[in-house]
Amino acid sequence: MRTVIFDLDGTLADTSKDLIAAANACFNGLGLGDVLDPVADAATAFHGGRAMLTLGFGRVKPDFTEADVAAQYPILLQAYGDNIDRYTVLYDGAIEAVERLKAQGYVVGVCTNKPEGLAQTLLTRLGVRDHFAALVGADTLPVRKPDPAPFVETVKRAGGDVSRSVLIGDTVTDRETARAAKVPSVLVTFGPTGHAVADLQPEALLDHYNDLEGILKKLIR
Repeated sequence: MRTVIFDLDGTLADTSKDLIAAANACFNGLGLGDVLDPVADAATAFHGGRAMLTLGFGRVKPDFTEADVAAQYPILLQAYGDNIDRYTVLYDGAIEAVERLKAQGYVVGVCTNKPEGLAQTLLTRLGVRDHFAALVGADTLPVRKPDPAPFVETVKRAGGDVSRSVLIGDTVTDRETARAAKVPSVLVTFGPTGHAVADLQPEALLDHYNDLEGILKKLIR
């Protein structure tokens, strides 16, 4: 079956403000204040917790080590889990597009580098978990994106066909995952990096979810 697998953060939902708030909770706990900006640093948020901590420590503690990042990471996850949907919103038209795809016979799933439990919680609180046939997170398998295994596993769990699948994402991680899986990638342009994702040379760019079906008809037979 034709299969569409979505990334979560920065693709289906704008989670950046809640992610930045969780990282800042770590820095506040260290007496450093709000080190990250929810708007200017949104792109880093979509690269994950460790990326945010690394960016923040680089600004306020130049001699930081990976041990500093490792020590704060579980604190960040706890802070994020406690306030996972305070500011997060689904991108305009995302779920409507998912439902149209399903009505046309596509199967859909989510493959994210967010820990699976947090992804399950977020999608449930947003009221959209049941829209997806499968969800694979960063810790579902021993490897995470850009290794192709999580993508392939998501397609399998959704009941789809890798040879007739596509990955919708927003970062180089998604682009490299699709390349490794030998499937097309579609990168959204409504994230913080905008049309700069074109530099990653995906098979297609998505400016709005209203355009998704037309793009997929050209990529999946």
